[in-house]
Amino acid sequence: MPTYTALTTLPGKAPAEALGEALESLSPEPTGVGVFEIEDDSGLWEVGAYFTEAPDEAGLALLATIHGAKDFTVSELPETDWVAHVKRELAPVVAGRFFVYGSHDADKVPADKVPLLIEAAMAFGTGHHGTTQGCLRAIDRLAGEGVAPGSVADIGCGTAVLAMAAARIWPVMPVAGDIDPVAVEVAEANLAANDMAGRVQCVEATGYDHPALAAAAPYDLILANILKGPLVDLAPDTARHLAPGGHVILSGLLNDQAAEVTAAYEAEGLTLGHAEQIGDWTTLTLKRP
Repeated sequence: MPTYTALTTLPGKAPAEALGEALESLSPEPTGVGVFEIEDDSGLWEVGAYFTEAPDEAGLALLATIHGAKDFTVSELPETDWVAHVKRELAPVVAGRFFVYGSHDADKVPADKVPLLIEAAMAFGTGHHGTTQGCLRAIDRLAGEGVAPGSVADIGCGTAVLAMAAARIWPVMPVAGDIDPVAVEVAEANLAANDMAGRVQCVEATGYDHPALAAAAPYDLILANILKGPLVDLAPDTARHLAPGGHVILSGLLNDQAAEVTAAYEAEGLTLGHAEQIGDWTTLTLKRP
């Protein structure tokens, strides 16, 4: 069965959500509609719909005009065995001492690597994105320098791959928080899949706003792989929750955003120790004196 996509962009969350709602009334009806902010500081939002039969292009054009959006781009997707495709595309990733893999590659885990099993379908943070790789490499680098934190926080944990990496190599029980309750469920499922149940405390939290995160502070290591805006907003809270001599690993920022994020944390008294670019993304490691 063919699948069709119709994609457009327009400025502003409210207009984008209104257009997404209006798409639901098309005939033939879409099988799914998505509304996403484009994380490049452009202020644009992407609105997309999926169809199992050719969409009404005249109707799409009318909706785009009414809502001030660009013309929809309609494409027919080739029939694909997506499971096989994902298994081919998501090959294991080596990031320092860590080996991130899906269950279909369980027979490929090297004996000299720290294994982290993360399924591709389970939230953000499979290890294939430059931000996750950068954070894992930063954790590996700190460990190689002899850093041994006694307390770790993973803010915006997603799959909890970073918290699990810390718990694998250090005798700590990280506290991993995420604003999304589904991400917390995914994190706990990943811990179970890695035989690590009980080795990371997973909580639903906005930033540091949770009793468990407050109780374990101050932290020797804070991990935050989020986005530029939240990273800048969290700089004062992160500094307050960081122990003297503690480290912060930050990612989720484009290369041209690194200077702004660095400045926000330097304003809180932290110093930049290392920055690494992987593709379009930068990972920062900062330290509190």
